[in-house]
Amino acid sequence: MSQEPPDIPYPVAGADHAETAPGTLDRGLALVRFLRANCPWDAAQTAETLVPHLLEEAHEVADAVHRADVSQLEGELGDLLLNLAFQIVVAEEQHRLTADSVTRRLEEKMRRRHPHLYGLGPREDWERLKARERDEELGKDPGGVLGGLARTLDPLTKAHRMQERVAGVGFDWEDHQGAWDKVAEELEEVRVALEAGDEPGVEEELGDLLFAVVNLVRLAGKHPVTALDRANRKFHRRFEGLEALARARGVDLSTASLDRLDQLWDEVKAGEVSDP
Repeated sequence: MSQEPPDIPYPVAGADHAETAPGTLDRGLALVRFLRANCPWDAAQTAETLVPHLLEEAHEVADAVHRADVSQLEGELGDLLLNLAFQIVVAEEQHRLTADSVTRRLEEKMRRRHPHLYGLGPREDWERLKARERDEELGKDPGGVLGGLARTLDPLTKAHRMQERVAGVGFDWEDHQGAWDKVAEELEEVRVALEAGDEPGVEEELGDLLFAVVNLVRLAGKHPVTALDRANRKFHRRFEGLEALARARGVDLSTASLDRLDQLWDEVKAGEVSDP
Protein backbone atom coordinates (compact mmCIF):
# COMPACT_ATOMS: atom_id res chain seq x y z
CA MET A 1 0.00 0.00 0.00
CA SER A 2 1.40 3.39 -0.94
CA GLN A 3 2.15 5.93 1.70
CA GLU A 4 -0.39 8.71 2.17
CA PRO A 5 1.03 12.21 1.67
CA PRO A 6 1.48 14.00 5.00
CA ASP A 7 0.76 17.64 5.64
CA ILE A 8 3.36 20.11 4.43
CA PRO A 9 6.35 19.69 4.56
CA TYR A 10 6.37 16.86 2.02
CA PRO A 11 9.08 14.19 1.86
CA VAL A 12 11.52 14.83 -0.97
CA ALA A 13 12.29 12.10 -3.47
CA GLY A 14 15.59 10.42 -2.59
CA ALA A 15 15.78 11.98 0.86
CA ASP A 16 15.22 10.50 4.30
CA HIS A 17 13.96 13.72 5.81
CA ALA A 18 11.33 16.33 5.11
CA GLU A 19 12.26 19.55 3.35
CA THR A 20 10.35 22.64 4.35
CA ALA A 21 9.30 24.49 1.22
CA PRO A 22 10.34 28.14 1.60
CA GLY A 23 7.34 29.57 -0.28
CA THR A 24 3.74 28.82 -1.16
CA LEU A 25 4.47 28.03 -4.81
CA ASP A 26 7.45 25.89 -3.82
CA ARG A 27 5.00 23.64 -1.99
CA GLY A 28 3.73 22.60 -5.42
CA LEU A 29 7.24 21.43 -6.34
CA ALA A 30 7.54 19.56 -3.04
CA LEU A 31 4.18 17.90 -3.68
CA VAL A 32 5.27 16.66 -7.11
CA ARG A 33 8.57 15.36 -5.72
CA PHE A 34 6.60 13.39 -3.13
CA LEU A 35 4.23 12.00 -5.76
CA ARG A 36 7.14 10.99 -8.00
CA ALA A 37 8.68 9.11 -5.08
CA ASN A 38 5.52 7.28 -3.98
CA CYS A 39 3.02 6.93 -6.87
CA PRO A 40 3.84 4.61 -9.80
CA TRP A 41 1.73 6.60 -12.26
CA ASP A 42 3.35 9.92 -11.34
CA ALA A 43 6.79 8.34 -11.39
CA ALA A 44 6.24 6.98 -14.90
CA GLN A 45 5.39 10.35 -16.45
CA THR A 46 7.77 12.19 -18.77
CA ALA A 47 7.80 15.77 -19.99
CA GLU A 48 6.25 14.57 -23.27
CA THR A 49 3.45 12.49 -21.73
CA LEU A 50 2.46 15.44 -19.55
CA VAL A 51 2.12 17.94 -22.43
CA PRO A 52 -1.54 17.07 -23.24
CA HIS A 53 -2.47 17.58 -19.57
CA LEU A 54 -0.60 20.90 -19.48
CA LEU A 55 -2.43 22.20 -22.56
CA GLU A 56 -5.81 20.98 -21.30
CA GLU A 57 -5.35 22.65 -17.92
CA ALA A 58 -4.30 25.93 -19.55
CA HIS A 59 -7.52 25.91 -21.59
CA GLU A 60 -9.57 25.13 -18.47
CA VAL A 61 -7.98 28.07 -16.65
CA ALA A 62 -8.92 30.35 -19.55
CA ASP A 63 -12.47 28.98 -19.47
CA ALA A 64 -12.75 29.70 -15.74
CA VAL A 65 -11.52 33.25 -16.31
CA HIS A 66 -14.13 33.83 -19.02
CA ARG A 67 -16.84 32.40 -16.77
CA ALA A 68 -15.70 34.64 -13.87
CA ASP A 69 -16.09 31.54 -11.68
CA VAL A 70 -13.74 32.11 -8.74
CA SER A 71 -14.22 28.64 -7.28
CA GLN A 72 -13.53 26.97 -10.63
CA LEU A 73 -10.58 29.29 -11.27
CA GLU A 74 -9.00 28.41 -7.94
CA GLY A 75 -9.19 24.70 -8.73
CA GLU A 76 -8.01 25.04 -12.33
CA LEU A 77 -5.08 27.26 -11.36
CA GLY A 78 -4.07 24.56 -8.89
CA ASP A 79 -4.22 21.95 -11.65
CA LEU A 80 -2.15 24.15 -13.94
CA LEU A 81 0.37 24.79 -11.16
CA LEU A 82 0.65 21.03 -10.66
CA ASN A 83 1.48 20.56 -14.35
CA LEU A 84 4.04 23.37 -14.34
CA ALA A 85 5.62 21.89 -11.23
CA PHE A 86 5.72 18.48 -12.92
CA GLN A 87 7.66 19.89 -15.89
CA ILE A 88 10.19 21.54 -13.57
CA VAL A 89 10.66 18.49 -11.35
CA VAL A 90 11.04 16.08 -14.30
CA ALA A 91 13.66 18.40 -15.82
CA GLU A 92 15.41 18.67 -12.43
CA GLU A 93 15.63 14.90 -12.22
CA GLN A 94 17.36 14.87 -15.61
CA HIS A 95 19.74 17.62 -14.44
CA ARG A 96 18.60 19.89 -17.28
CA LEU A 97 17.49 22.81 -15.11
CA THR A 98 16.36 23.69 -11.60
CA ALA A 99 13.43 25.58 -10.12
CA ASP A 100 15.90 28.28 -9.15
CA SER A 101 17.31 28.55 -12.70
CA VAL A 102 13.79 28.85 -14.14
CA THR A 103 12.89 31.63 -11.70
CA ARG A 104 16.23 33.39 -12.13
CA ARG A 105 15.87 33.36 -15.92
CA LEU A 106 12.36 34.82 -15.62
CA GLU A 107 13.60 37.57 -13.29
CA GLU A 108 16.47 38.43 -15.63
CA LYS A 109 14.14 38.57 -18.63
CA MET A 110 11.67 40.88 -16.88
CA ARG A 111 14.50 43.20 -15.81
CA ARG A 112 15.70 43.40 -19.41
CA ARG A 113 12.20 44.08 -20.67
CA HIS A 114 11.37 46.66 -17.98
CA PRO A 115 14.63 48.63 -17.77
CA HIS A 116 12.80 51.75 -16.59
CA LEU A 117 11.49 49.90 -13.51
CA TYR A 118 14.94 48.66 -12.45
CA GLY A 119 17.01 51.75 -13.13
CA LEU A 120 18.64 50.12 -16.15
CA GLY A 121 17.60 52.67 -18.77
CA PRO A 122 14.58 54.35 -20.37
CA ARG A 123 11.34 52.55 -21.25
CA GLU A 124 11.59 50.70 -24.56
CA ASP A 125 9.06 49.18 -26.94
CA TRP A 126 8.31 45.61 -25.84
CA GLU A 127 8.59 44.07 -29.31
CA ARG A 128 11.82 45.93 -30.06
CA LEU A 129 13.30 44.62 -26.82
CA LYS A 130 12.33 41.08 -27.74
CA ALA A 131 13.68 41.54 -31.27
CA ARG A 132 17.06 42.61 -29.84
CA GLU A 133 17.07 39.55 -27.59
CA ARG A 134 16.44 37.34 -30.63
CA ASP A 135 19.29 39.05 -32.50
CA GLU A 136 21.59 38.23 -29.61
CA GLU A 137 20.50 34.60 -29.78
CA LEU A 138 20.99 34.23 -33.55
CA GLY A 139 24.38 32.61 -33.11
CA LYS A 140 22.81 29.88 -30.97
CA ASP A 141 19.64 29.32 -33.00
CA PRO A 142 19.57 31.05 -36.40
CA GLY A 143 16.03 31.71 -37.51
CA GLY A 144 15.52 35.40 -38.16
CA VAL A 145 12.70 37.56 -36.90
CA LEU A 146 10.11 34.78 -37.18
CA GLY A 147 12.32 32.04 -35.77
CA GLY A 148 11.42 30.22 -32.58
CA LEU A 149 7.65 30.49 -32.77
CA ALA A 150 6.00 27.45 -31.20
CA ARG A 151 4.87 24.99 -33.86
CA THR A 152 1.75 24.12 -31.87
CA LEU A 153 0.36 27.67 -31.76
CA ASP A 154 -3.18 27.89 -33.08
CA PRO A 155 -3.36 29.76 -36.42
CA LEU A 156 -4.97 32.90 -34.97
CA THR A 157 -2.32 33.27 -32.28
CA LYS A 158 0.47 32.47 -34.73
CA ALA A 159 -0.71 35.17 -37.14
CA HIS A 160 -0.88 37.64 -34.26
CA ARG A 161 2.62 36.73 -33.01
CA MET A 162 4.16 36.91 -36.50
CA GLN A 163 2.67 40.36 -36.97
CA GLU A 164 3.98 41.45 -33.57
CA ARG A 165 7.42 40.12 -34.45
CA VAL A 166 7.72 41.99 -37.74
CA ALA A 167 6.27 45.11 -36.12
CA GLY A 168 9.23 44.97 -33.74
CA VAL A 169 11.56 45.68 -36.65
CA GLY A 170 9.33 48.39 -38.13
CA PHE A 171 7.37 46.35 -40.70
CA ASP A 172 3.93 47.59 -39.70
CA TRP A 173 1.17 50.07 -40.45
CA GLU A 174 1.39 53.37 -38.60
CA ASP A 175 -2.11 52.85 -37.22
CA HIS A 176 -5.24 50.77 -37.69
CA GLN A 177 -6.30 52.70 -40.82
CA GLY A 178 -3.75 50.93 -42.99
CA ALA A 179 -4.95 47.57 -41.70
CA TRP A 180 -8.57 48.63 -42.26
CA ASP A 181 -7.82 49.44 -45.91
CA LYS A 182 -6.05 46.11 -46.32
CA VAL A 183 -9.09 44.25 -44.98
CA ALA A 184 -11.28 46.05 -47.54
CA GLU A 185 -8.82 45.13 -50.31
CA GLU A 186 -8.75 41.45 -49.29
CA LEU A 187 -12.53 41.34 -48.96
CA GLU A 188 -12.87 42.53 -52.55
CA GLU A 189 -10.41 39.86 -53.71
CA VAL A 190 -12.52 37.21 -51.97
CA ARG A 191 -15.60 38.48 -53.84
CA VAL A 192 -13.78 38.29 -57.18
CA ALA A 193 -12.57 34.74 -56.49
CA LEU A 194 -16.05 33.62 -55.43
CA GLU A 195 -17.69 35.09 -58.53
CA ALA A 196 -15.05 33.46 -60.73
CA GLY A 197 -15.70 30.06 -59.15
CA ASP A 198 -11.98 29.78 -58.39
CA GLU A 199 -12.03 27.29 -55.48
CA PRO A 200 -8.26 27.26 -54.75
CA GLY A 201 -8.24 31.03 -55.11
CA VAL A 202 -11.18 31.40 -52.71
CA GLU A 203 -9.32 29.52 -49.98
CA GLU A 204 -6.16 31.55 -50.52
CA GLU A 205 -8.00 34.87 -50.53
CA LEU A 206 -10.03 33.91 -47.45
CA GLY A 207 -6.76 33.12 -45.69
CA ASP A 208 -5.39 36.52 -46.69
CA LEU A 209 -8.59 38.14 -45.43
CA LEU A 210 -8.35 36.39 -42.07
CA PHE A 211 -4.69 37.39 -41.76
CA ALA A 212 -5.59 41.01 -42.53
CA VAL A 213 -8.41 40.96 -39.95
CA VAL A 214 -5.99 39.65 -37.33
CA ASN A 215 -3.73 42.60 -38.15
CA LEU A 216 -6.64 45.01 -37.75
CA VAL A 217 -7.52 43.45 -34.39
CA ARG A 218 -3.91 43.78 -33.24
CA LEU A 219 -3.61 47.42 -34.29
CA ALA A 220 -6.90 48.12 -32.51
CA GLY A 221 -5.12 46.97 -29.34
CA LYS A 222 -6.91 43.63 -28.99
CA HIS A 223 -6.02 39.95 -29.33
CA PRO A 224 -7.79 37.91 -32.02
CA VAL A 225 -8.24 34.83 -29.82
CA THR A 226 -9.84 36.88 -27.05
CA ALA A 227 -12.04 38.78 -29.49
CA LEU A 228 -13.19 35.63 -31.30
CA ASP A 229 -13.78 33.76 -28.05
CA ARG A 230 -15.96 36.62 -26.82
CA ALA A 231 -17.90 36.56 -30.10
CA ASN A 232 -18.31 32.78 -29.81
CA ARG A 233 -19.64 33.06 -26.27
CA LYS A 234 -22.02 35.86 -27.29
CA PHE A 235 -23.36 33.81 -30.20
CA HIS A 236 -23.75 30.75 -27.97
CA ARG A 237 -25.66 32.75 -25.37
CA ARG A 238 -27.93 34.38 -27.94
CA PHE A 239 -28.68 31.17 -29.81
CA GLU A 240 -29.61 29.45 -26.56
CA GLY A 241 -31.95 32.39 -25.97
CA LEU A 242 -33.39 31.93 -29.45
CA GLU A 243 -34.02 28.23 -28.74
CA ALA A 244 -35.74 29.05 -25.46
CA LEU A 245 -37.90 31.69 -27.13
CA ALA A 246 -38.79 29.28 -29.96
CA ARG A 247 -39.90 26.63 -27.46
CA ALA A 248 -42.02 29.18 -25.61
CA ARG A 249 -43.67 30.27 -28.89
CA GLY A 250 -44.12 26.74 -30.21
CA VAL A 251 -41.75 27.37 -33.12
CA ASP A 252 -40.02 24.35 -34.65
CA LEU A 253 -36.47 25.41 -35.56
CA SER A 254 -36.15 22.72 -38.23
CA THR A 255 -39.13 24.00 -40.22
CA ALA A 256 -39.20 27.70 -39.35
CA SER A 257 -38.25 30.16 -42.09
CA LEU A 258 -35.07 32.20 -41.86
CA ASP A 259 -37.18 35.35 -41.54
CA ARG A 260 -38.94 33.87 -38.48
CA LEU A 261 -35.63 32.85 -36.92
CA ASP A 262 -34.22 36.31 -37.58
CA GLN A 263 -37.21 37.82 -35.76
CA LEU A 264 -36.54 35.63 -32.72
CA TRP A 265 -32.84 36.48 -32.90
CA ASP A 266 -33.61 40.20 -32.94
CA GLU A 267 -35.88 39.79 -29.92
CA VAL A 268 -33.11 38.06 -28.00
CA LYS A 269 -30.66 40.84 -28.89
CA ALA A 270 -33.18 43.52 -27.92
CA GLY A 271 -33.72 41.79 -24.59
CA GLU A 272 -29.99 41.88 -23.89
CA VAL A 273 -29.82 45.58 -24.65
CA SER A 274 -32.71 46.36 -22.31
CA ASP A 275 -31.20 44.41 -19.39
CA PRO A 276 -29.71 46.61 -16.67
